[in-house]
Amino acid sequence: MGEIVLADVRTGVEQEMVIEWARREHPGVDVRTLETVDIAGLDPATVLIPARVVWLPPVRRGERKVALADAIVLSNPRRPPEFRQQAIRKMGPDRVRVVQGVAASVAELGERYEEQQAVGESFAAFVGMRASLSAERAELELVGTRYKVPRLVAEQISSSARFQTAAAELAATLGRTATSVAQEATDKMGTFVATQSRLVQDLFTSAFSGLYERAWSVSADLDTLGRLRALNKESSLVFLPSHRSYVDSLILASVLHQHDFPPNLVLGGENLAFWPMGPIARRAGTIFIRRKFGSDPVYKLAMRSYLSFIVEKRFNLEWYIEGGRSRTGKLRPPMLGLLAYVADAVEALDDADVMVVPTSIVYDQLPEIAAMARESAGGTKTPEDLKWLLKYARGQRTYRGEARVRFGEPFSLRQALADAGSGRVRLEKVAFKVMDEINAATPISATSLAGFALLGAEDRAYTAREIEVILEPLLDYIAARSLPGPDPSLCRGLGLLTTLGELTDADVLQTFDGGPEQVWSIAPGNHSVAAYYRNGALHHFVDRAIVELGMLAVSDGDVVEGGPAPDAQADPSEGLLAPAQQEALRIRDLLKFEFFFPAKKEFLHRLGAETDLIAPGWRTSAPTQEWVHDALLAGAGQLFARRTLQTFFDAQFVVARRLVALGAQERDKESILADCLGLGQQLSLQGEVQSKDSVSRELYDAAYQLADNRGAVSGTSFDEVATARRVWLTEVETMRARLVRLAAIEAEQAALTLEKESQQ
Repeated sequence: MGEIVLADVRTGVEQEMVIEWARREHPGVDVRTLETVDIAGLDPATVLIPARVVWLPPVRRGERKVALADAIVLSNPRRPPEFRQQAIRKMGPDRVRVVQGVAASVAELGERYEEQQAVGESFAAFVGMRASLSAERAELELVGTRYKVPRLVAEQISSSARFQTAAAELAATLGRTATSVAQEATDKMGTFVATQSRLVQDLFTSAFSGLYERAWSVSADLDTLGRLRALNKESSLVFLPSHRSYVDSLILASVLHQHDFPPNLVLGGENLAFWPMGPIARRAGTIFIRRKFGSDPVYKLAMRSYLSFIVEKRFNLEWYIEGGRSRTGKLRPPMLGLLAYVADAVEALDDADVMVVPTSIVYDQLPEIAAMARESAGGTKTPEDLKWLLKYARGQRTYRGEARVRFGEPFSLRQALADAGSGRVRLEKVAFKVMDEINAATPISATSLAGFALLGAEDRAYTAREIEVILEPLLDYIAARSLPGPDPSLCRGLGLLTTLGELTDADVLQTFDGGPEQVWSIAPGNHSVAAYYRNGALHHFVDRAIVELGMLAVSDGDVVEGGPAPDAQADPSEGLLAPAQQEALRIRDLLKFEFFFPAKKEFLHRLGAETDLIAPGWRTSAPTQEWVHDALLAGAGQLFARRTLQTFFDAQFVVARRLVALGAQERDKESILADCLGLGQQLSLQGEVQSKDSVSRELYDAAYQLADNRGAVSGTSFDEVATARRVWLTEVETMRARLVRLAAIEAEQAALTLEKESQQ
């Protein structure tokens, strides 16, 4: 059995270095390049040993990396020109290494070729590709997994038997030749495949780090990062972050880079592929894809083939399952297209799997919110281009607090699909699991609590002490639930002044200090901005809010017919207060396009736990009006339904009223939503709608989806549609009336608190 060292070299200097290395490591073994070997004529027992030269950047600030200055002088320390290689070798011997890939016999390579390559493909090309990839993996062990990037992607995909078979099947469906479909798919793949470069990766990090480094200090969940690193050794990771800012991807990338994770391949919208950011970002790992491509089957083939390759080769992926940035601060409904492609890839490959990592990224302050609030109120979105990028970069020079990266519980996609059953609904179940985990991991910031407090209070100015009194019960509740809350010191004393000052500097609040005490209020026209901060934490309070509304329904005897009878021994997993189980589910149904709820059993279990906090004796007490009133009153400021849900029921009220008023008129969705923006503004000015932040196209859109789901938009019979509209409006009016009653109980609580303070 003979051996040959296959030298993957670019220059004579590199070949000389490999020869010297081989004399030490493999004495007597011939060193050849692929071009000088007749692969087909070799003895099948011949062992091929791939080797290459690795050039390392100089050490800068304790780390080897390429600097922006290298690009300015047109130098790439990782691929120096031949005329500089001898000098580097002599002056900086620590900067050059020879690495060896995993050896394989010609016979072994032939077996893989038969399994993986299409008929007619060159065996020599296949061997060269495998040798290069093997040397690449050896290089990664030297430079670190943070520089793991896919190589020769288009060549590997287009030459695979799986791709050729899929192209032939699609061609038969389209009535075209397999060759033409394969070529078109390959060409379209070339428009989005990330041609990653380590040089550009370093330069991209250096050039664009200014978009976040001065604006935010970044913190991450280090314990989970350690677990993820261990998981990444056995499986690829799919990061699915919440999407609130253009810098989300940069911040997540910085966290992963600092902890030596391989770079994610990031799926992004082609609206951000403008020059110069697009070409740079693509070579740094961004995959720019069309927003919609369902009508282009060849593009779908190209995308599915690419994602299958990524899953099979265990590269890490990242995309925003919401499809775009949140305009309200809450998670948007998940988009299932890319998840479906990755699921297909996992199930099509034997033993393939990915670990899904729900990821939350939250900011103390976010300058983009004002623009998004204007869009939500009906404004026009500013197109992204170079001028926009420069303006955005200038706006990042102000410190805006902390950016927090947190991770939900990672889970196996293959196992989650199996648990979810069959049909399209299983993808929805997996997506909802992702959203629920993101919400659970999302920390509550001091700025979100400030927004929660001020938006839920009377629309006037407040002293710092008054705001502190509102926040105290919230902090107690967060502690009782062990929620990921803020540092309590940021909601009291000097810390609260700092928080209020940050929101004032960001024009969310306005302040007046011309009197004996300084006071703060929401800046005129910025209620939607304050709501954005509040909404980022709102999901933590929704279960509590539903319990409060359900308790009022029980005390009034106002529950859905057919609900379960009271049971003194009821287990919380079986129901809320037993008579209110169906009422809780009815409220959940009204809110299903606003929040992500778990399955029924888990939902009711959570409500039982919430009721334990409000009224520990609920299992053995008769839920009379007096008992409910006293139980709610005893909460001492811990009533959250009005502050949590008023906005959404106000938005539903506007849409329901508009649909009822339309009668038999036929209007398209966009016209109805435009009408609702006008009606909502009018009712807000008249005081009929309590929450100014409810005047929002995004909220009206969700309410419209609910109406459509309930048969209140269109149907075979107008009488049925009209009835559905009136029933919905009545339900929403009932909820709003309950919120008014809860406001009265809150006023009683406040009066009792003041009385106690005056007696001390």
